[in-house]
Amino acid sequence: MMKPAKNSLDVGVIVSDIKASLNFYQNVLGLTFIGTTPLWFGTMHRLRFGTSDFKLVEPKVIPPRGAIGLEKQLGFRYMTFVIENLSELCNDLQNKGIEFSVPEKEIRPGVRIAMVKDPDGNVVEFVERN
Repeated sequence: MMKPAKNSLDVGVIVSDIKASLNFYQNVLGLTFIGTTPLWFGTMHRLRFGTSDFKLVEPKVIPPRGAIGLEKQLGFRYMTFVIENLSELCNDLQNKGIEFSVPEKEIRPGVRIAMVKDPDGNVVEFVERN
């Protein structure tokens, strides 16, 4: 059994355009830039959300793109940010021209979500629990 060293998960995302991805996650969503780390296959750009590290990897060689969308292939299909200001964020994103794949809605009592896609088409979910 694993014993957690912190109460969060980190995630790594291989990106095709690091400038577009950094702009989206830093400037649009507000993640905090932590630093860069060279890797054997590219460069990792670490961002932080709460206690989670969100690692954007700029590969030396861009691999082929997989199917885009929740129901297009097996594997990790989306990432979730649990937040306290869903309506405010959705308004900000709409004002910035971000298109929603799932507009803000209640999925069960006390739980509201919205989903967008990042520059590479990865699904990003926002959840607010009351």
